[in-house]
Amino acid sequence: MLAWVYEAARACPQLEQVVIATDSNEIVDLCHANNWPVQLTSPELTSGSDRVHAVAQLIDADIYVNIQGDEPLLKPEHLTALLRPFTNPAVEVSTLKVPCTPVNIHNPNAVKVVTAADGRALYFSRATIPYNRDGGPAQYWKHIGLYGYRKSALERFPTLPNRTLEHTERLEQLRFLENGITLYVEATEFDTIGVDTEEDLKLVESILLQSAH
Repeated sequence: MLAWVYEAARACPQLEQVVIATDSNEIVDLCHANNWPVQLTSPELTSGSDRVHAVAQLIDADIYVNIQGDEPLLKPEHLTALLRPFTNPAVEVSTLKVPCTPVNIHNPNAVKVVTAADGRALYFSRATIPYNRDGGPAQYWKHIGLYGYRKSALERFPTLPNRTLEHTERLEQLRFLENGITLYVEATEFDTIGVDTEEDLKLVESILLQSAH
């Protein structure tokens, strides 16, 4: 699974360098065996953003990208979309959304996002948002957990208080919103499947096997 993610990231022309960050010695050994760049980080780090911050102390860049290792359906198009908002110098953090399939509207493992007209994230939730009070047509967006950060925003992340919403929803991106840092959400037509359960793994395996033929 990690190989699929790593190769997709390498195929993105905007990324100058791809490094695998992990707190697992087993993954470090796998990376060494495959000649993949890897950085061992502290097991005390609680989120992917914290792990990217740790790597940023060793590698200097203007913009950092956080790619989850459990997203084997990642495409270079995702990363192109993720980096697009940074043409606006006011953007500090970016992420992605995709139209939510009916099966995921009420699935708490599929995080939903609501945005303003200019792409600013208003809220992320495992709950079904927006609430369709009258039962008419409604648009739901699924959040894809990839993030781009300007260095200044990433440097601030570990210093921000972990407030109620992040703790309640178990969503790291809410730490930015709760502390007044705007996330800009770019739409993509390409959905992904984060491997959170054994069912997810079986589904992804079948998709990857089909694409390989």
